[in-house]
Amino acid sequence: MTERILVVNADDLGLTPGVSAGIVDAHRDGIVTSASLLAVAPGFGDAVARLGDAPDLGVGVHLAVVGEDPPLLGAREVPSLVGRRGDFRRSWRQFLPRAAAGQVDPDDLRREFAAQIARVRAAGVTPTHLDTHQHLHLWPLVQRVVVDLAVSEGIPAVRVPTSAARSPLGLYVRRLATTLRRNVHSAGLAHPDDFAGLDEAGALLLEPLTNAVDRLGRHGGRSAEIGCHPGRADDPERRRYRWGYAWPDELAALCSPTARTAVERAGFRLGSFAAL
Repeated sequence: MTERILVVNADDLGLTPGVSAGIVDAHRDGIVTSASLLAVAPGFGDAVARLGDAPDLGVGVHLAVVGEDPPLLGAREVPSLVGRRGDFRRSWRQFLPRAAAGQVDPDDLRREFAAQIARVRAAGVTPTHLDTHQHLHLWPLVQRVVVDLAVSEGIPAVRVPTSAARSPLGLYVRRLATTLRRNVHSAGLAHPDDFAGLDEAGALLLEPLTNAVDRLGRHGGRSAEIGCHPGRADDPERRRYRWGYAWPDELAALCSPTARTAVERAGFRLGSFAAL
């Protein structure tokens, strides 16, 4: 029987010390095999230090051009990515209409993303993959930049997020994912065959987690990824991120023996993007 790989990737490594500690906990005591490091986040240095306690954790770059944190480059270097105060737009809801209207310069994207990759590498991390904060690389403009950078930077894999939701938005996400998957494959890059976690973002508790594992197992692909957001409960610095995420509950689910049993039942072996 062909071995099937499940990548369980924790996003937002570096967001806060509590999030980074929770990711390391979920790797050491649970099923998390991979994480995406947020170079623009204030807890970046703390996260890099914690990686010494998780030598087997695969680490990619969580490229960001939205969110509460400012870009690495100055506003004059990436003017189409920032508002009047020099900060990123808050979310994809503000970013995508501007991208659709041609108001986002792909060269600005390329410069900022390249700076984020360089910061991760300068910290001694060899990235296993690229993905984006709020899955912005589903959008064609961002997608082209991310795929080109993965090739030019020698980063071997790119996340291909998708949705299982039976809604107009879910259908649109699946269409975008089909194009992204084709372009990633054409560029000679690795990617998991399937994905879960977009629909459950911030609420991947035990039942949704095991349901996601079961669903990916039934799809029969050679590989799959689950995106998740664990974090420790005691984390006062996380108050500035008003996302409504259940970080400690996701941590508990990922560390549950029930989750590991679900992985085994579905016929997966846990691995990072490097295993692809």
